[in-house]
Amino acid sequence: MFRIGEFSRLTQVSVRMLRYYDEEGLLVPAEVDRWTGHRLYSAEQIPMLNKILYLRDSGLNVKEIALALKMDGQKLLAMLGRKRTEIEKTIMQEQEKLKKIETARRGILCGGGDFHYNISLRLIPACKVLSVRKIVADYWCEGELWKELSSFAEKNKIAISGSTFSIYHDTEFKERNVDIELCAPVNTNGNVEPPFNLRTTESVLNMACTMVYGEFSNIRNGYLAFAEWLEKNSGYKMTVPTRQIVHRGPWNESDPEKYLTEIQIPLVSDTV
Repeated sequence: MFRIGEFSRLTQVSVRMLRYYDEEGLLVPAEVDRWTGHRLYSAEQIPMLNKILYLRDSGLNVKEIALALKMDGQKLLAMLGRKRTEIEKTIMQEQEKLKKIETARRGILCGGGDFHYNISLRLIPACKVLSVRKIVADYWCEGELWKELSSFAEKNKIAISGSTFSIYHDTEFKERNVDIELCAPVNTNGNVEPPFNLRTTESVLNMACTMVYGEFSNIRNGYLAFAEWLEKNSGYKMTVPTRQIVHRGPWNESDPEKYLTEIQIPLVSDTV
Protein backbone atom coordinates (compact mmCIF):
# COMPACT_ATOMS: atom_id res chain seq x y z
CA MET A 1 0.00 0.00 0.00
CA PHE A 2 1.09 3.56 -0.71
CA ARG A 3 0.22 6.70 1.17
CA ILE A 4 -1.34 9.40 -0.97
CA GLY A 5 1.92 11.37 -1.32
CA GLU A 6 3.81 8.28 -2.44
CA PHE A 7 1.04 7.32 -4.86
CA SER A 8 1.09 10.87 -6.19
CA ARG A 9 4.81 10.74 -6.96
CA LEU A 10 4.57 7.29 -8.55
CA THR A 11 1.62 8.15 -10.81
CA GLN A 12 2.58 11.80 -11.47
CA VAL A 13 -0.88 12.93 -10.36
CA SER A 14 -1.14 15.68 -7.77
CA VAL A 15 -2.43 14.99 -4.28
CA ARG A 16 -5.08 17.64 -4.89
CA MET A 17 -6.43 15.73 -7.91
CA LEU A 18 -6.34 12.38 -6.10
CA ARG A 19 -8.38 13.89 -3.27
CA TYR A 20 -10.78 15.39 -5.81
CA TYR A 21 -11.26 12.03 -7.56
CA ASP A 22 -11.92 10.49 -4.16
CA GLU A 23 -14.56 13.13 -3.31
CA GLU A 24 -16.27 12.60 -6.68
CA GLY A 25 -16.24 8.82 -6.28
CA LEU A 26 -14.05 8.19 -9.31
CA LEU A 27 -11.10 6.66 -7.47
CA VAL A 28 -11.53 6.02 -3.76
CA PRO A 29 -8.53 4.81 -1.74
CA ALA A 30 -8.09 1.06 -1.43
CA GLU A 31 -8.02 1.56 2.32
CA VAL A 32 -8.16 4.34 4.90
CA ASP A 33 -5.99 3.89 7.97
CA ARG A 34 -8.42 3.58 10.88
CA TRP A 35 -5.99 5.27 13.29
CA THR A 36 -4.48 8.09 11.21
CA GLY A 37 -7.15 8.57 8.52
CA HIS A 38 -4.46 8.43 5.82
CA ARG A 39 -5.60 7.41 2.36
CA LEU A 40 -3.85 4.28 1.14
CA TYR A 41 -3.66 3.25 -2.52
CA SER A 42 -2.56 0.03 -4.20
CA ALA A 43 -0.70 -0.59 -7.46
CA GLU A 44 -3.82 -2.41 -8.72
CA GLN A 45 -5.60 0.97 -8.87
CA ILE A 46 -3.15 2.44 -11.38
CA PRO A 47 -4.98 1.10 -14.50
CA MET A 48 -8.23 2.69 -13.25
CA LEU A 49 -6.43 5.99 -12.62
CA ASN A 50 -4.92 5.85 -16.11
CA LYS A 51 -8.40 5.32 -17.58
CA ILE A 52 -9.72 8.34 -15.68
CA LEU A 53 -6.84 10.46 -16.95
CA TYR A 54 -7.37 9.27 -20.52
CA LEU A 55 -11.07 10.14 -20.39
CA ARG A 56 -10.29 13.51 -18.82
CA ASP A 57 -7.77 14.31 -21.54
CA SER A 58 -10.38 13.28 -24.13
CA GLY A 59 -12.52 16.20 -23.01
CA LEU A 60 -14.96 14.45 -20.67
CA ASN A 61 -16.00 16.24 -17.49
CA VAL A 62 -16.23 14.55 -14.10
CA LYS A 63 -19.90 13.54 -14.47
CA GLU A 64 -19.24 12.10 -17.92
CA ILE A 65 -16.20 10.19 -16.63
CA ALA A 66 -18.28 8.72 -13.80
CA LEU A 67 -20.82 7.46 -16.36
CA ALA A 68 -18.11 6.19 -18.71
CA LEU A 69 -16.47 4.08 -15.99
CA LYS A 70 -19.71 2.11 -15.67
CA MET A 71 -20.15 1.52 -19.42
CA ASP A 72 -19.25 -1.49 -21.49
CA GLY A 73 -17.00 -1.13 -24.52
CA GLN A 74 -19.72 -0.42 -27.09
CA LYS A 75 -21.46 2.25 -25.04
CA LEU A 76 -18.11 3.87 -24.22
CA LEU A 77 -17.20 3.97 -27.92
CA ALA A 78 -20.53 5.64 -28.69
CA MET A 79 -19.97 8.21 -25.93
CA LEU A 80 -16.47 9.00 -27.19
CA GLY A 81 -17.87 9.34 -30.71
CA ARG A 82 -20.37 11.95 -29.51
CA LYS A 83 -17.62 13.78 -27.63
CA ARG A 84 -15.45 13.78 -30.76
CA THR A 85 -18.29 15.30 -32.80
CA GLU A 86 -18.79 17.94 -30.11
CA ILE A 87 -15.09 18.83 -30.07
CA GLU A 88 -14.89 18.95 -33.88
CA LYS A 89 -17.84 21.37 -33.93
CA THR A 90 -16.13 23.56 -31.33
CA ILE A 91 -12.90 23.54 -33.36
CA MET A 92 -14.84 24.54 -36.48
CA GLN A 93 -16.48 27.42 -34.64
CA GLU A 94 -13.14 28.61 -33.26
CA GLN A 95 -11.60 28.41 -36.74
CA GLU A 96 -14.43 30.61 -38.02
CA LYS A 97 -13.59 33.14 -35.30
CA LEU A 98 -9.94 33.12 -36.41
CA LYS A 99 -11.01 33.74 -40.01
CA LYS A 100 -13.16 36.68 -38.94
CA ILE A 101 -10.25 38.11 -36.96
CA GLU A 102 -8.00 37.80 -40.01
CA THR A 103 -10.64 39.46 -42.22
CA ALA A 104 -10.89 42.34 -39.73
CA ARG A 105 -7.10 42.66 -39.57
CA ARG A 106 -6.83 42.85 -43.36
CA GLY A 107 -9.53 45.50 -43.43
CA ILE A 108 -7.76 47.61 -40.80
CA LEU A 109 -4.34 47.22 -42.42
CA CYS A 110 -5.73 48.18 -45.81
CA GLY A 111 -7.47 51.19 -44.32
CA GLY A 112 -10.93 50.09 -45.30
CA GLY A 113 -12.67 46.80 -45.07
CA ASP A 114 -15.91 47.98 -46.67
CA PHE A 115 -17.72 45.45 -48.81
CA HIS A 116 -19.57 46.38 -51.98
CA TYR A 117 -22.32 44.27 -53.50
CA ASN A 118 -24.28 44.67 -56.71
CA ILE A 119 -27.97 44.05 -56.02
CA SER A 120 -30.33 43.30 -58.89
CA LEU A 121 -34.04 42.46 -59.18
CA ARG A 122 -35.07 39.30 -61.02
CA LEU A 123 -38.16 37.25 -61.73
CA ILE A 124 -37.68 33.79 -60.26
CA PRO A 125 -39.98 31.29 -61.96
CA ALA A 126 -41.73 28.41 -60.24
CA CYS A 127 -39.67 25.25 -60.11
CA LYS A 128 -40.45 21.56 -59.62
CA VAL A 129 -38.17 20.24 -56.89
CA LEU A 130 -37.38 17.33 -54.62
CA SER A 131 -37.18 18.94 -51.21
CA VAL A 132 -36.62 18.14 -47.57
CA ARG A 133 -37.69 20.57 -44.85
CA LYS A 134 -36.60 20.19 -41.26
CA ILE A 135 -35.96 22.24 -38.15
CA VAL A 136 -32.29 21.62 -37.48
CA ALA A 137 -30.08 22.61 -34.55
CA ASP A 138 -28.26 25.41 -36.39
CA TYR A 139 -27.00 26.50 -39.80
CA TRP A 140 -23.97 24.21 -39.49
CA CYS A 141 -26.36 21.26 -39.87
CA GLU A 142 -27.32 22.25 -43.41
CA GLY A 143 -24.42 20.25 -44.85
CA GLU A 144 -25.68 17.04 -43.22
CA LEU A 145 -29.17 17.77 -44.52
CA TRP A 146 -27.79 18.03 -48.07
CA LYS A 147 -26.15 14.62 -47.64
CA GLU A 148 -29.51 13.22 -46.52
CA LEU A 149 -31.28 14.64 -49.58
CA SER A 150 -28.59 13.41 -51.99
CA SER A 151 -28.63 9.93 -50.45
CA PHE A 152 -32.43 9.75 -50.75
CA ALA A 153 -32.35 10.84 -54.41
CA GLU A 154 -29.66 8.30 -55.25
CA LYS A 155 -31.44 5.47 -53.41
CA ASN A 156 -34.72 6.23 -55.19
CA LYS A 157 -33.07 6.85 -58.57
CA ILE A 158 -34.35 10.44 -58.77
CA ALA A 159 -32.22 12.54 -61.11
CA ILE A 160 -31.56 16.01 -59.72
CA SER A 161 -29.94 19.00 -61.39
CA GLY A 162 -26.99 20.93 -60.06
CA SER A 163 -29.05 24.12 -59.59
CA THR A 164 -29.92 23.36 -55.98
CA PHE A 165 -30.97 26.04 -53.50
CA SER A 166 -31.92 26.51 -49.85
CA ILE A 167 -35.07 28.18 -48.54
CA TYR A 168 -35.06 29.70 -45.03
CA HIS A 169 -38.60 29.83 -43.66
CA ASP A 170 -37.94 31.61 -40.36
CA THR A 171 -39.26 35.17 -40.17
CA GLU A 172 -36.24 36.21 -38.11
CA PHE A 173 -32.61 35.19 -37.74
CA LYS A 174 -32.27 32.32 -35.30
CA GLU A 175 -29.13 30.85 -33.79
CA ARG A 176 -30.88 27.60 -32.84
CA ASN A 177 -33.73 25.48 -34.24
CA VAL A 178 -33.53 26.77 -37.81
CA ASP A 179 -36.33 26.01 -40.30
CA ILE A 180 -34.54 25.05 -43.53
CA GLU A 181 -35.86 23.54 -46.76
CA LEU A 182 -33.38 22.20 -49.29
CA CYS A 183 -34.53 22.07 -52.92
CA ALA A 184 -33.13 20.16 -55.87
CA PRO A 185 -34.82 20.76 -59.27
CA VAL A 186 -36.18 17.56 -60.82
CA ASN A 187 -38.14 16.51 -63.87
CA THR A 188 -40.32 13.83 -62.37
CA ASN A 189 -43.73 13.29 -60.81
CA GLY A 190 -44.99 11.02 -58.09
CA ASN A 191 -45.06 10.74 -54.35
CA VAL A 192 -42.31 10.36 -51.81
CA GLU A 193 -42.42 9.73 -48.09
CA PRO A 194 -41.97 12.55 -45.55
CA PRO A 195 -39.84 14.40 -44.69
CA PHE A 196 -39.11 14.43 -48.44
CA ASN A 197 -41.49 16.08 -50.87
CA LEU A 198 -41.98 16.53 -54.60
CA ARG A 199 -43.47 19.99 -55.06
CA THR A 200 -43.41 23.14 -57.13
CA THR A 201 -41.86 26.18 -55.50
CA GLU A 202 -43.60 29.52 -55.78
CA SER A 203 -42.56 32.04 -58.43
CA VAL A 204 -41.27 35.37 -57.13
CA LEU A 205 -41.96 38.50 -59.15
CA ASN A 206 -39.30 40.66 -57.49
CA MET A 207 -36.36 38.77 -56.04
CA ALA A 208 -33.43 40.91 -54.89
CA CYS A 209 -30.23 39.02 -55.61
CA THR A 210 -26.56 39.56 -54.86
CA MET A 211 -23.40 37.48 -55.08
CA VAL A 212 -21.13 36.99 -52.09
CA TYR A 213 -17.56 36.00 -52.79
CA GLY A 214 -15.31 34.20 -50.34
CA GLU A 215 -15.90 32.39 -47.09
CA PHE A 216 -19.40 31.80 -45.75
CA SER A 217 -18.71 34.29 -42.96
CA ASN A 218 -18.93 37.01 -45.64
CA ILE A 219 -22.64 36.26 -46.12
CA ARG A 220 -23.50 38.54 -43.22
CA ASN A 221 -22.01 41.48 -45.14
CA GLY A 222 -24.25 40.63 -48.08
CA TYR A 223 -27.32 41.01 -45.87
CA LEU A 224 -25.99 44.32 -44.55
CA ALA A 225 -25.71 45.49 -48.15
CA PHE A 226 -29.37 44.56 -48.61
CA ALA A 227 -30.24 46.73 -45.60
CA GLU A 228 -28.55 49.76 -47.18
CA TRP A 229 -30.20 49.03 -50.56
CA LEU A 230 -33.67 48.79 -49.00
CA GLU A 231 -33.23 52.12 -47.25
CA LYS A 232 -32.39 53.74 -50.56
CA ASN A 233 -35.21 51.92 -52.39
CA SER A 234 -38.03 52.50 -49.95
CA GLY A 235 -40.65 51.48 -52.52
CA TYR A 236 -39.88 47.86 -51.68
CA LYS A 237 -40.26 45.86 -48.49
CA MET A 238 -38.59 42.55 -47.82
CA THR A 239 -40.68 39.47 -47.16
CA VAL A 240 -40.09 35.74 -46.62
CA PRO A 241 -38.85 33.16 -47.27
CA THR A 242 -35.31 34.04 -48.29
CA ARG A 243 -33.23 31.76 -50.47
CA GLN A 244 -29.58 30.96 -50.92
CA ILE A 245 -27.63 29.27 -53.72
CA VAL A 246 -24.06 28.12 -53.22
CA HIS A 247 -22.60 28.11 -56.73
CA ARG A 248 -19.11 27.27 -55.53
CA GLY A 249 -18.68 25.61 -52.15
CA PRO A 250 -16.79 22.86 -50.29
CA TRP A 251 -17.84 20.15 -52.76
CA ASN A 252 -16.43 21.85 -55.87
CA GLU A 253 -13.91 24.42 -54.55
CA SER A 254 -10.99 23.72 -52.23
CA ASP A 255 -10.19 27.38 -51.51
CA PRO A 256 -12.84 29.04 -49.26
CA GLU A 257 -11.79 32.46 -50.56
CA LYS A 258 -13.15 31.39 -53.96
CA TYR A 259 -16.58 30.32 -52.72
CA LEU A 260 -19.50 31.97 -54.52
CA THR A 261 -22.87 32.28 -52.78
CA GLU A 262 -26.00 33.96 -54.10
CA ILE A 263 -28.42 35.50 -51.59
CA GLN A 264 -32.03 36.00 -52.68
CA ILE A 265 -34.58 38.08 -50.75
CA PRO A 266 -38.18 38.34 -52.03
CA LEU A 267 -39.63 41.85 -52.16
CA VAL A 268 -43.11 43.30 -52.35
CA SER A 269 -43.94 46.71 -53.70
CA ASP A 270 -44.81 49.24 -51.00
CA THR A 271 -46.61 51.51 -53.43
CA VAL A 272 -50.38 51.55 -53.86
